[in-house]
Amino acid sequence: MLMPHPAVLRGLLAEYEAAAADEPVDATGRPGPRTRDLAYTLCVSTGTREVRRALETARRHLADAPAPATPPAPVAAGAPAGVAD
Repeated sequence: MLMPHPAVLRGLLAEYEAAAADEPVDATGRPGPRTRDLAYTLCVSTGTREVRRALETARRHLADAPAPATPPAPVAAGAPAGVAD
C-alpha cells in the first residue's frame, strides 16, 4: 500500500490533533467540519475507514520513519551564502 511522505503525514496528524482540540463540536455533538475533513484525509492517506484506526496507522508509520531533517540555519542578511569567515 502506498503511504504519504512522512512530512505530509506529520502535518496531517498535527492539523487533525489541533482541529480536534480547538474546533467546537456542532449542534449534534459531531466534530466540526475541519476536523471531519482532516479525519477523511487521514483515512484515505492510511487506507483505513475509521479515524481511530487512521491515527494508529499514521503514528505507527511515523514511528518507523526517519526523524525529520533539521532545516538549515538562516543566512544573515548581506552575508554571502556558503562563504566561511
